[in-house]
Amino acid sequence: MTAANVRAACVIGWPVEHSRSPLIHNYWLKHHGIAGEYRREAVPPDDFADFLGSLAARGYVGANVTVPHKEAALALSEPDERARAVGAANTLWFDGVLRSTNTDVEGFLRNLDACAPKWDRDVSNAVLLGAGGAARAVIYGLITRGVGRIVVLNRTFGRAELLQQIFGARIQAARWEELYSTLADAALLVNATTLGMRSKPQLAINLARLPSQAIVADLVYVPVETPLIAQAKRRGLRCADGLGMLLHQAVRGFALWFGTTPEVTPELRALVEADLAPAAAERPPVT
Repeated sequence: MTAANVRAACVIGWPVEHSRSPLIHNYWLKHHGIAGEYRREAVPPDDFADFLGSLAARGYVGANVTVPHKEAALALSEPDERARAVGAANTLWFDGVLRSTNTDVEGFLRNLDACAPKWDRDVSNAVLLGAGGAARAVIYGLITRGVGRIVVLNRTFGRAELLQQIFGARIQAARWEELYSTLADAALLVNATTLGMRSKPQLAINLARLPSQAIVADLVYVPVETPLIAQAKRRGLRCADGLGMLLHQAVRGFALWFGTTPEVTPELRALVEADLAPAAAERPPVT
């Protein structure tokens, strides 16, 4: 195998050592017998534009982008409608020009499809915790699936109001203190904050008011079973964890770069879950 035969992609971040994308994509490369590589590239913000400008010269056919570069990647590429709506790009590829999209949207939706088949037939009202970039991806996805009302709660109320202005009448901004009153008729609860993540405060919430048919999704994947997901399981609710979203969001990038659409399999999930286990050992503090 020569360097000319190898198609390469990478994940660009600062820092980037925590990324599990190389584990996922290199698993698929090996599984499909593709001559390719997927690497980490630690690039500070001041160097990002130059690095992106030399991406092809460095031998890359595309890249993933993680924090803090997602907004800059949007500005330095030709984004599709999805990336523009979310306001951030996480997947780049060459098609005459450098194009970009945001696969967090389909990662979230496909994970829900896998964990709660036909969920979108019954969800007319969703409650979303958080108002950052991940929340915007969730909102865009829910709107495309026809969810009629999305209540957005954020500790900084103004950020929830901003999402209402951006996405329109389907969004209802609410204050964090109103959380429990919003749960009674929620068919879907989504945590798009970092609460419950390792080394972060826990998400203090009681799911008793959620309807018995409700679905709970948590975008946090370290630990894989967050306190929110554990509580939802104890109630017998359908759940979609953050690891599933992580795996599903990787599919389209791999297809764009390497010409094969991979599958999210139990074997791959077990591999990544085992790799995450040491990082999840330290439980978040209780607040």
